[in-house]
Amino acid sequence: MTFALRVGFGIWLAATMAWGQMMQPADLWKRPVAEADRKLAYGSGELQFGELRLPKAKGLVPVVVLVHGGCWMDRLPGRDARDTSLEPMRPLAVALADAGVATWNVEYRRMGNAGGGWPGTYQDLGAAVDHLRSIAGEYRLDLKRVVVVGHSSGGQLAHWIWARGKLPSASAVFGKNPLPVRAVMNLDGPPDLADAQPLERQFCGGPAITKFLEGAPAQQPERYREGSAKAWLPIGVSQWIVSGGLLQMAGDFVSSYEALAKEKGETVNVLRLEGAGHFDMLAPEGPQGKPVLDMILKLVR
Repeated sequence: MTFALRVGFGIWLAATMAWGQMMQPADLWKRPVAEADRKLAYGSGELQFGELRLPKAKGLVPVVVLVHGGCWMDRLPGRDARDTSLEPMRPLAVALADAGVATWNVEYRRMGNAGGGWPGTYQDLGAAVDHLRSIAGEYRLDLKRVVVVGHSSGGQLAHWIWARGKLPSASAVFGKNPLPVRAVMNLDGPPDLADAQPLERQFCGGPAITKFLEGAPAQQPERYREGSAKAWLPIGVSQWIVSGGLLQMAGDFVSSYEALAKEKGETVNVLRLEGAGHFDMLAPEGPQGKPVLDMILKLVR
């Protein structure tokens, strides 16, 4: 832990080291992968785009939206900027496309980018998902089979993506008529920001969540409420949490989210990957990544 905090990477890196030499972000983004079929803008900003990969299958194809992590930041201290970009998600995107599923690997503004943080990060992700309506016809996308998969901080945001339609209409991050999704899958990310905020220095090496929402929960209660799915349960969609190195090292505080969902009549499915690092699940051919790939494929079919 001391080593991870020294390099400013917190549990986000320590989770990959605790069990031995496990996968690092660069092990993913350095891999040669097939180019995306299309790089498409969903907004006018430099970071408002996604990579669309299409399978060779005929007819309508299901879609997986991929949301990368990175402590809600554009860059972590002392780390390559690609660690916190969409690039580590590319191997999973390619594997899904090879298995017959279209993938929409989205980039978005984060804390440190102009307009990122609150509310821009949320607005970007809502716009990115809803943009599938605009391109579905041209690329044969089956909008009845859309699954959102996020990793790390992107996992927290994945839960929120469908919950946004339940927010008050006056909220800056309210989503009017959001595109329905079949399921959300959170890959080793904290499901709720208020629960995670006391551990933010361990996760990210600094006050990432406090900066992201411009205050602690007592200072910005509405942002913490509106920026996570927990306050809006039940969200009416199949939810999966994959618990790996980060959640298990943090004491696996998924339980409070599970318990509240159960009180609200909703089931949260948890897949615990024993001995997994934080990034191993993004390597689809590996022993920790293959179960994740297989589960995503079941959810979209």
